Amino acid sequence: MANQVFLAKPTIELRDAYISFYEEWKESNENMVPWVISKDPSDFEDMLQFLAESEIEEHIPAGWVPSSTYWLVDEEEKVVGAVNIRHGLTEKLLNCGGHIGYGIRPSERRKGYATAILALALQKTEELGIDRVLVCCDKENIGSERTILKNGGVFESEFIEDDGNVVRRFWIQA
Repeated sequence: MANQVFLAKPTIELRDAYISFYEEWKESNENMVPWVISKDPSDFEDMLQFLAESEIEEHIPAGWVPSSTYWLVDEEEKVVGAVNIRHGLTEKLLNCGGHIGYGIRPSERRKGYATAILALALQKTEELGIDRVLVCCDKENIGSERTILKNGGVFESEFIEDDGNVVRRFWIQA
């Protein structure tokens, strides 16, 4: 890994670094993972408020669970990844979403950042009192599966989504 990294709560101070992360991901035309990074940051303060309120039960839409979002930041304050930690599981999350969704910006992949972001996210789940963590990945995403296994993931099962996509489900004991 090129640099030391840490999880940071989304802040206005990281605006430019996050916009760079977001724009690179948009230009890649890949699915944006975790889903929260697909939120348009043009009204940055509104996005920060949305992320902060996502942690509070009263602000959560029916059928959703509170979640915490962090950005993986390197020592040069570059946002290299993002993680969304769900505080609980709905039936859909139990089948194919899990407690943790994470993504690394395209230009920073294959450098160990995914392993680092998942390890750091697992520390956050422990702080939240989640002692058994579900992490999922698409079957063809071998890199993500390796990352989950490196962090102690134990394969449980596969779930086939309505569109035929196969999701592999792993549990990690905190």
